[in-house]
Amino acid sequence: MLSEQSAATVRATLPAVGGALGEITERFYAGMFEARPELLRDLFNRGNQAAGTQREALAGSIAAFATHLLAHPDTRPDAMLGRIAHKHASLGIAPDQYAIVHEHLFAAIAEVLGEAVTPEVAAAWEEVYWLMANALVAIEKRLHEEQGGPGWREWEVVERVTETADVVSFRLRPVDGGPVRDFRPGQYVSVRVVLDDGARQIRQYSLSGAPGPDERRFSVKRVRDGADGTPEGEVSGHLHARVRAGDVLELSGAYGDLVLDTEPAAPLLLASAGIGVTPMTAMLAHLADHGHDAPVTVVHGDRSPADHALRVDHGTYAAKLPDAAVHLFYERDAPAGTSTGYVDLTGVPVAAGTRAYLCGPLPFMRGVREQLIGKGVAPADIHYEVFGPDLWLAKRG
Repeated sequence: MLSEQSAATVRATLPAVGGALGEITERFYAGMFEARPELLRDLFNRGNQAAGTQREALAGSIAAFATHLLAHPDTRPDAMLGRIAHKHASLGIAPDQYAIVHEHLFAAIAEVLGEAVTPEVAAAWEEVYWLMANALVAIEKRLHEEQGGPGWREWEVVERVTETADVVSFRLRPVDGGPVRDFRPGQYVSVRVVLDDGARQIRQYSLSGAPGPDERRFSVKRVRDGADGTPEGEVSGHLHARVRAGDVLELSGAYGDLVLDTEPAAPLLLASAGIGVTPMTAMLAHLADHGHDAPVTVVHGDRSPADHALRVDHGTYAAKLPDAAVHLFYERDAPAGTSTGYVDLTGVPVAAGTRAYLCGPLPFMRGVREQLIGKGVAPADIHYEVFGPDLWLAKRG
């Protein structure tokens, strides 16, 4: 892994580099997009760039990777690398693009830190970068091989279903009529659309139905302007306003490491909030279809029953399981048998040996994870999916 000489340099400079990573990543993206505007137009999420969340995620991942190399020099943080690699593979990131990132990232480091970036410091951090980049390239190559290679495929929308005022589901079949690779419940696909300005923007959406022989279903929440300055979602708005049955969309293969594992048999807990219900619905559908008989605890939180996307599916699949308990939390209009307020596991029984899957806003997942650990669930048995840039590492501490 990291050489002894570089490890000593990285350890000595990590506080300075880590403290400047926010400014470094901001200048990195600005410089790269000025030199390569097609990357912002056709690859990077323009909404995340405007909000600054992608910069935070990049800074957090670099700091976490370097910290791990110093603390555990003989291992790699494969969980973090795997999550990043799945996103990159779904976007179609090519190996040669890591050289582009390297060029502009290290130009930004030199610009921000100035004379502190001696040849020794630059060499040490280059070693960190290429250890991370080469590991990602290798993982992404394997993921592409599992999918039969990278690339996009045209799918026809055969049904559009309005789930709530802000969520629609699309059911699709491949235009070429060819075979459809199976996917694992909890995975997502990338969807690429052409916007009015000609940009080809890409977003990931969890598959919200059970794996089927020739179909895919994903559900999209319209991202509206936020009070915190969050911009309206370009792609979600396009899909809501423009896409109907008969239209054709470009989809990637299925990726994502939040995947249901039922072997060996163990109690399961599926916890979601808001649109995080989508991968959990696919998991429940799979469990119901395969006659899963181990205990399953379903937890979901939402603003109201009317805002609970896939509510009927959520309940129907859970009802088919022989040993399932459902706990629903609504901020308002909570009907009998549900709870008012945010998700709280205080009164929710959690069996020993439970394997938990979480999806929803970051504060929700952090809170649920803390409660699960307090109830004796092993941290290694708690799995999560972040929609958008993964800020779990960026905002820890």
